[in-house]
Amino acid sequence: MVNISNSEIVAITGASGFVGSRLLSLLPSNTRLLVRSLDNDSNYERIECDLETSNIPNNCFFEVSTVFHLAGFAHNLRDASKIADIYHRVNVDATVRLAELAVKAGVKKFVFVSSVKAGGLPLSEHCASENDQGDPAGVYGKTKREAELALLRIGKESGMHVSIVRPSLVYGPNVKGNLALMLSGIKKGWFPPLPETGNQRSMIHVDDLVRAILLVADDNRANGEIFIVTDGKPHSSREIYNAICNVLGKSIPKWSLPKALFDIISL
Repeated sequence: MVNISNSEIVAITGASGFVGSRLLSLLPSNTRLLVRSLDNDSNYERIECDLETSNIPNNCFFEVSTVFHLAGFAHNLRDASKIADIYHRVNVDATVRLAELAVKAGVKKFVFVSSVKAGGLPLSEHCASENDQGDPAGVYGKTKREAELALLRIGKESGMHVSIVRPSLVYGPNVKGNLALMLSGIKKGWFPPLPETGNQRSMIHVDDLVRAILLVADDNRANGEIFIVTDGKPHSSREIYNAICNVLGKSIPKWSLPKALFDIISL
């Protein structure tokens, strides 16, 4: 599902990432990549653009019709409070700068891939929706929310189509982060069976997320809106554990460690 004309020039940040690489495979060949360095060979037009140092060329969106902004700063193991300035520079300042340049260049549509963490923690037991907005916990969620608000304001003032996508936990081939660690641990045999606690979390396959990103870029009704994207079914941690065992061809253990042990370890 790609409704972008081959005559249009599309720009994307974060094209080398887990989600960005899948999105790039569905975009036209004349897509422009905003990359941190020009070291690697590519069949696409590339422009050097370092979001952390605000090295963003003024002409990066020349003749571009649609921008997909996926790059950001996240999943850093260092104390977030000690590198809060980096989170703000990349997730907020650079995002605002990209949007301002997009407006000046006459870009028609700007799609920002944010995070469910921007919506804050659920205030009750029900599944959070786009109508729920709490105070984001942590510097990552706070900076993503700040960027969202700035983009919506820029879109309203300029008339540029701005849509925001908040992915739930993304899974699929070559996944990174905690899911990759869990998969590796189960495969090597050191990740113990999780207890069934009844917890629930939403997920989405990377290909479905890419389809959602393209959909909001194509549909004018998505202008000025925020969308949480999921596969429509909540999953418990034990269900995820069992699913990974099935994928790896491993038998599912009939036992599990007690929840109290995980509580102690987490402290």
